Order: sequence, then structure tokens, then C-alpha cells
Amino acid sequence: MRQFSESSITDAVLERFAACDDPRFKTVMTALVRHMHDFVREVGLTEAEWMAGIQFLTATGQTCTDKRQEFILLSDTLGVSMLVDAIHNRKPAGALESAVQGPYYWKGAPERPLGSNLAEGVKGEPAFYSGRVLTLDGTPVAGALLDVWSGDGEGNYDMQLPGQTEMLARGKLRTDADGRYRFRSIRPASYPVPTDGPVGAMLNRMGRHPYRPGHIHMIVSAPGFQTVTTQLFVSDDPYLDSDAVFGVKESLIIEFQRHEPGIAPTGEAMAVPFHTVEHDFVLCPVLEPALQD
Repeated sequence: MRQFSESSITDAVLERFAACDDPRFKTVMTALVRHMHDFVREVGLTEAEWMAGIQFLTATGQTCTDKRQEFILLSDTLGVSMLVDAIHNRKPAGALESAVQGPYYWKGAPERPLGSNLAEGVKGEPAFYSGRVLTLDGTPVAGALLDVWSGDGEGNYDMQLPGQTEMLARGKLRTDADGRYRFRSIRPASYPVPTDGPVGAMLNRMGRHPYRPGHIHMIVSAPGFQTVTTQLFVSDDPYLDSDAVFGVKESLIIEFQRHEPGIAPTGEAMAVPFHTVEHDFVLCPVLEPALQD
């Protein structure tokens, strides 16, 4: 058949996958074709609307740089990132839940001693973080690695700051023999995702705000355990119920205890108010391949 109707073209496209020898690729792509065709038929997509969609995706790609990933932002703001996360990071009760990595992860942060100030020279209210990394049965995990990063007290990440070439508010730490970690950073502030690109224009047209609640990122890992990319959220942030990227989970909402100037948990004298945060991370063991099916 050379000519196809609006009802027959979908099957014709799917038949072209007959020679595909990659089962997973075939599964994903045929499902994509079916859903895209059904979408076009459902909304009666016009040629002008389809061209606008192509131009939007083109602009999204053109906005990407080595420090900005507009497609990740698009995925995040449409809830796709958290949907993928939810499907592939199911955890038993009490285990550390995951959250999206986001577009501001910078590989290669330096490893620092326990108790280090990761936010030297960074704007924001000081915060002292501590806790333990544990197994599901409560056994401490010594030598677990925390890869930590956040924006500053105004919500700006280092890679967003003009002319900033060095890492700020980032670092890696390992738990001690008792599975404990501690470090100093800042109390995270809510901030808008970038709105000067096509995703920002999309959010505006949707009538949505671009704000994320204040949070600090961590990748928690240890040999023999599942690595978890997660975030800790400030409990009194006004955007917890309307996070622009749908990333909030109840178990990741943490209370930041505010203290007047005085002696910090590290023993240093603080001339300004500061916060303390204590939270344990519970890791799941790596499963054998047969047990993951």
C-alpha cells in the first residue's frame, strides 16, 4: 500500500519495525508512535500547531549549554522526571526516597573532611547538618559517601552566577565508623527555575509559577547498597504544595531548627542566627539481578 489514511497510517508505521532486532528499543519506539498518533487524532492537531511544537523543541535544544540543560527542565516541569523516578526507585517503608537530580549537578566536587563548611563565601543563613547512614535494620554504614550541593540563600547555583568558574556550596563527605555525617552549609531558599527560555514561556502560558521550594541535594552511596539521589526540603517553605517540578516527598521534608547567635554544634561561636538539621539516611542493599525482576 502506498497511500494511508488517518486511521491506517499508525499500523503502517508500526509494521516498519518488523526488522528491528533490539527488543527494548522496539517496545519503546512502537509505544511512542502509538501514543503520538493517538494524541494527534485526539486533539485534531493542526499543521500550524505541529510546526509550533517543532519550533518549541528546536528552541529548547538551542537553549542547552554545558551548564544549562533545558530538556531536563522541560522533563522536570512536565512531571516526566518524577514519574520515571517513581517507577524505577520504589523503596520499602523507612528507606531513603529519591528525588530528581535536577540540571545543576556538577560532577567532580572535592571530598572534604567531616564537619567541613561547604558554603564558604556563599550567601545565606548558616545551617549545620548531621545524622547517620543506616541499613534497613538500623546498622550504621561506615564510609558511606554523601555528594552534596545546593544553591545559595538567594536560590542561585554557582553555575548560574556570571563569571563563576569555581564550585560553591558543593562537596563530598564520608561517614565515620559509626555511620555519622556532619557538615556546614546554608539554609536553602526557594527559587524560580530559569524562565528566560522556552520552558519559562511554556509555564507562563500554562498560568503556572516557576518556583521550587528550598532544598539541598545529596547523592548517598555505599558499596553493596543502592545509590540514592535525593533532596531535603525546608519544612516551612511556601512552595511545598506547588513545586514546579513535582519533586516533594513527605519523608524528605525536614525541620530546620533556628538558633540565636551563640555556640554552634561544631563548638564555634556564631555571631549570626543559624540552623541545625538532623536526618538519617536509610539505604537498601543492592539486589541480585534475579531478585530485581
